[in-house]
Amino acid sequence: MKALVARPGGLGGVLLAGPAVRAVATRAARVTMLCDARGAPAARLLPHVDDVVVWDTPPAQDTDTDGVLRRLREESYDVALVLPARRQSPVPAARLLRTARVRRIGADTDRADGLLDVHHRPAGRHEAESALDVAAAMGFGLRAGDDGRLRVRPVPDTAGLTGNGPYVVVHPGAGHPERTWAAEPCAETVALLCDAGHRVVVTGGQDETALSRHAAGDTAVDLGGRTTPRSLAGVLRSADVLVTGSTGPAHLAAAVGTPVVALGPAAPYRVPTVLLGDRGQPAPHEVLGAVRSLMERDA
Repeated sequence: MKALVARPGGLGGVLLAGPAVRAVATRAARVTMLCDARGAPAARLLPHVDDVVVWDTPPAQDTDTDGVLRRLREESYDVALVLPARRQSPVPAARLLRTARVRRIGADTDRADGLLDVHHRPAGRHEAESALDVAAAMGFGLRAGDDGRLRVRPVPDTAGLTGNGPYVVVHPGAGHPERTWAAEPCAETVALLCDAGHRVVVTGGQDETALSRHAAGDTAVDLGGRTTPRSLAGVLRSADVLVTGSTGPAHLAAAVGTPVVALGPAAPYRVPTVLLGDRGQPAPHEVLGAVRSLMERDA
């Protein structure tokens, strides 16, 4: 059996589809992920993903939809799961897959439009759990002993980037501006963490180097623009705690088992978390207290 899992969105959303991918892989000989360009690096980190097809939803002006259709038809998939985010419609991806002659397509939605085998998400169900529900409705379940947590493939040793010894990671940037940590409060927090005896590593994307440099100041290690998603996973795996308002790094930390101080509105999936996202931009002493409480819990 050849299966496809479609998950529009970025790094964090694709990571949340990982448990469902593992469930599908219990019966499918080959699993392909269909995702946006910004989510593709996360798809390549997921165990049991054999191939990644990039198709942005909604399609960008230069998207080669005809080429994607040809590729999907050539692969001749038996079954597909469409796993959109809570406020996204599965219909665009379902139409693409139906045009590509995928035989069975399941999704979590109230909008079937004659395209889908539908599973309805119970109120309050977490996105990762709902994805597993869709997989189960299509006949796929996790292997015995798989606890359903987020996971990634083995990650590299990144001591060459971070240096030796324990550290706290601060990731101030985010894909959504409202989740980005303001430069001055972030820099003050990094300085306070360092003054309290923590070694701090500041991370960020290629377009966040000015923010990471300012946050790191003269006291922290600045890795802004110097990590890929895979090497960032390695940095996070060895960290004591991650502090961020960005869901992508937060879910990546959850996938490697690192506790999170979450400055956004939602906690990462099934990992020790202190949620400060309902307080706006938190005061530096609040973040320090949250880091300490997570480290004490993990001691």
